This record gives sequence, structure tokens and C-alpha cells, in this order.
Amino acid sequence: MEAELSLFERSEMLATFLVSTPLLEESWRLCSLANSTAPRSFVADQHGEVGYLAFSGIQVIDGPEASCGTLMALDKCGWEHLFSPLRCDGDGEETVKVDVGFLNLFLEFYHRQDFRNQIQEFLGKVKVIILTGHSFGATTASLTTLWLLSHLQPMASPISVLCLTFGTPLLGNKSLSRAILQERWGGSFCNIVSKLDAVPKLFFAPLTSLTPQLHLLLQFWQVAMASPSPEQLVGELQKQNFDEFFSNVKKCVKDAAQSEEGAGNNLFWPLGSYLFYSEEGAICLDNATSVVKMMHLMLETVSPTSTFEDHLRYGYYTRPLSWQFLKRININDLSESSYEAGVFLALQSLGIDPQDDNISKPAKDCLQMSRHMGRAPNLNNAYLAIKLSEITPYWAQLEWYKARCDESVDQRGYYDTFREFAASRRESTIDMNLFRLGAFWDRVIGMAARNELSHDFHRRSKWIHAPHSYMLLAEPLEIARYYRHGMHKKKGHYINYGRNRRFQILERWWNRKVPVAAQEPQQNNNRRSRSRFASLSQDSLFWARVEEAKDQLKNAEEEEDLNKLEPLLENMNHFETYAKKLIKNKEVSIDVLAKNSSYTLWAEKWKDLKSKLLQLPSTLVMNGMDCDYKEIEG
Repeated sequence: MEAELSLFERSEMLATFLVSTPLLEESWRLCSLANSTAPRSFVADQHGEVGYLAFSGIQVIDGPEASCGTLMALDKCGWEHLFSPLRCDGDGEETVKVDVGFLNLFLEFYHRQDFRNQIQEFLGKVKVIILTGHSFGATTASLTTLWLLSHLQPMASPISVLCLTFGTPLLGNKSLSRAILQERWGGSFCNIVSKLDAVPKLFFAPLTSLTPQLHLLLQFWQVAMASPSPEQLVGELQKQNFDEFFSNVKKCVKDAAQSEEGAGNNLFWPLGSYLFYSEEGAICLDNATSVVKMMHLMLETVSPTSTFEDHLRYGYYTRPLSWQFLKRININDLSESSYEAGVFLALQSLGIDPQDDNISKPAKDCLQMSRHMGRAPNLNNAYLAIKLSEITPYWAQLEWYKARCDESVDQRGYYDTFREFAASRRESTIDMNLFRLGAFWDRVIGMAARNELSHDFHRRSKWIHAPHSYMLLAEPLEIARYYRHGMHKKKGHYINYGRNRRFQILERWWNRKVPVAAQEPQQNNNRRSRSRFASLSQDSLFWARVEEAKDQLKNAEEEEDLNKLEPLLENMNHFETYAKKLIKNKEVSIDVLAKNSSYTLWAEKWKDLKSKLLQLPSTLVMNGMDCDYKEIEG
């Protein structure tokens, strides 16, 4: 146990490394410049191969009291395509939500030509893009980062994107935070927060309950950011009574920190890493729950006015912090245990007295919670590799079953045999094997979602190809079972209404692997055509598409209204073209071409229907004969 404890996440060491670079000081310099010279805009700078884009904290959102603090589902805002990877996977998972006011603020920049030109210039010149911002400008920096990561991901771009924010309000809900972790983007966000700053905690409270003092604070912060000497403004602020306002915020943060399940999905939640500043130093936390608990602890020992003033003092912290680490360490205070020493230094960095159990004990719990799992991710990888070998017999039985079906004298093939014959002992065994394999991959997906696996898990060869092979082998049988039980009549066709979340996620993993074309373009372009049919059809949804085409053919044979008939014919033309392309490229299994397979029988009936239609005196034109099949998701 002691060995595991010695793997304490050295949060102070991470913070020390960050402040030893010029990133923080340069980012804050540009944020200050944007605040004073470019209100409602941004400033850009370039140092070698590093490009900086800093958004001013002086931003005006139409009706901030009405829009800020209101969450909106990303898939209902009309702009979800800008953040396409951040979507709900279904099956009970809550949807990703963002603050509607901050999203609108980002969209204002997105539509500006000077902003788009600056991004394009950086993409062509630099290797690292730093997005930074203060206050409301920090939220624009975060959303710009999410947009860039979403844009660059399919291209396997070598450009790195890093978001450094100062005093950022919370941006979205817990599902947003989880989606960012699942994309392995958590390390692209570092939120610098003064331990006294109230702004990062505001959105835990309903903003309607904070009016009208919230208006006064927003006005104070906006004016003070542009003022060369805000001392007089601070004096005016101190004349106001913010005790009730502060108590309300403090209570809401405490409720969030103490709730058993963390945050509900309709509440705001932190994302990325947080660098907590104090006059004594800094620590990094990357666990959202521990971040919320630490925010609560930071409010326990401060006065209301100081929390509002500290939102403007990031320049004070960024300059001297690099030497604060060196001047304060008393080596005699350190424990012989590396774990205890790490805890002691982290508490000291937060300005917490280790002897004050009321604060230091829960602070230690936060640090314990936020530490990395040490060797655990790699051990989990090894554990799953062992479990993968244990399920190999079930996998082998599915492959054996497919081979027997393909060789059968009834010439139905793998899919149709399982679809039609469910009562036999053989099919029952295959059903059980499907359940066991599905349970294993559900476990893998769950561990990945909880960040319990190594950060490069999806890039390791075993975990790129094994889930893809499972999907190609098992999903046709899941489709067969769906249609065998008539679920398409109750819920709708499989692709849009019946597909298990497991296959959706595994497909995303496969599609997001590092493209071969990005590494070896010449070799990929000259790839030889297949000389034999694939052992498994390369589209795991092929049979679901066949089932939809069968349904469309039946409807077309019965349809007398030409206006309704035309889209049915066009959809079948698209599918025929798509299927022929797969067959020509030998990207389907041989069972697709079996004499009595669903596809073969459909193709024959479709050919007969086309012959009949061509003999009719009609103005109906059959379009799309050479179109690629396009899946329409409804």
C-alpha cells in the first residue's frame, strides 16, 4: 500500500513546471493588452513557432442577466457541427450542454473575418497555438479551443492547441467535461484561478438569485479591466454590502462539493486542469470533483470583497510566482515520506496551515482524489489484455459459425442463417457468446470513459484492431436478432433506432485512429486492390442497409403515388450503387453474394422492378444510379 501512496501526483511539481515557462506571463501580458486596447476583440502575437491569441475580458453579451448562466444542449443549438465529437452517445447518457450566452459570444467571433483570417494564418505558420483570455474572454478562448480541436482531429494535424484561461467562469455541464475527457482533450485546457477569485464559482449559483448586485459586479469588473488605476473603483466597491451575495454563492458551491454524485447534468461543472494560485505558490488539479471541493475550501477563509478584487490581480500572481517556490520551502518541515512531503508542499502552496484540521484535512482529501492513478492505467491495460485472451474461445466460435454458414448447402450465408433460425442449440450458443463479448467491450468502454486506461489506449495496435474486428463480426448478428424479433416494426429501423451505444462508440474509436494516409500518403495512394473478398464485410451496418432497402422495395411495389414513389426509388438506387462499389472493391464477405442471401434476393427483385418501371409510360425519372449511398440519420 505504501508503494502506491508514494505515487502521489506531484501537483506542485506540475505547477512549478508550468510557471517556469514563459507561457503564463506572456499569456497574461496579452490578456491585459486585450483588456486595455481591444475591448470586445482580441490581440494576436507570434513567438517563433508559437502563436498566441488573447481575448479581451471586456465583452458585452446581450442581456447577460438573461443569457449567462443558462445551459443549452449542444445538439439543439444549431451549431453542433462546429464541435462534432462532443455529442451524446445515447442510451441514457445526458446530452452535452454549454452556456448559451458564452456560445453566442464565441459565434460572434466565429463570424468575424479578422478572427477567421488570424486562425488561418496561425494554421499555416505555427506548430503550437495558445488560446488565452481573462474573465468572459476566457470562455471564448475555451470554445475556440474546442472548435479547433474538433476541426483538426480528422486531419491528424501536427499542430498542438493549448488553452490557458485566467479567472474563467464555468462553461458547461458535467457531460461536457466527460466528453472532453473521452476525447483525451483534458490536457489541452489549463484554467488559472486565484484562490480568492469569485468568478469561477459564480455559476454554481442561479444567477437570477444574485441580481442586482451581480450587475454592479459585472460593471465594476468591466470598467476596472480597462482602467490603468482601479484603486478608486475598488474603494467604491468596498462601500457595498455583499455579505448576502457572497453567502449565496458560498452555499451553492458547498452544495455542489458535498453532493454524493457530484453535479447533476443540468448544473455547471469544471473542465480541464485547474492551476490554483495563492500568494504562497500554486498547485494543479485535474479531477473535476476535487476542483469543486477545493473551490469550496478556498471560500471558507476569505472576505466577500477580497474575492471580487482578486479577479483583477492575475498580473500580481504570474510575475513573482516563479521565485515564490524557492523562497518558502523549509526543508526541516518536510516529512521523510515522499507522499507526506508532497502533501505538505501542496498545502503550503495554497496558503493552508497543515495544523488547521478544519481546512487541511478536506484539502488533503482533495489532493488524494486528484492524484494520478500511478501505474494503475497500465495495469488496467494489462488486465484487459488478459481478459481479451480469455474471451478468444467465444470469438473463435463466432468465426466457426460463420464458416459453417457460408459453406451450408442452403446458401443463405452468415447473416440470414442467424436471422431465420433462432431456436436451435447452435444459435442459442452463439447468442450467449454475443452476450459475453458485448459485456467485455462494455467494460472496456466504461473504463475508458472513467479515464482508467492509459492516455494512448486508443492508439495501441491491439486496441485499434480488436474492437473493430469484434464490431464487424458481431454487429451483423445483432442486426439479425433485431429484425428477427420484429423490433423495426416497434421502434424503427436499426441504424437510427436500434443500434447499441457500444457499436457507436467502437465505430468512433476506429474512425478516430491515426490515419495511415496522414503518415504514408504515397504508399496509401498506390495501395493494391483486393485480390479476394474480405473475410468480414467492412461495413458492419451493411445488413441493416439491406433491410431498409427491402422495406423500401416492398413499399415501392405497392405505391401508386408517383411523388411518394420517386424518393423510394432514388434511395434504392443509392444503395445499389454503394453495394456494387463494395463488391467491386471486394470489401464484403462472400456470404453477401450467397444465392439465397437477403442482398442477392433483393437485387433480383430490384432488377425486376426496374424493368417493369421502364416499360411504363411515365414521366418518372430514376435518378441517382451512380450516386454513392448516403446514410440519412433522422
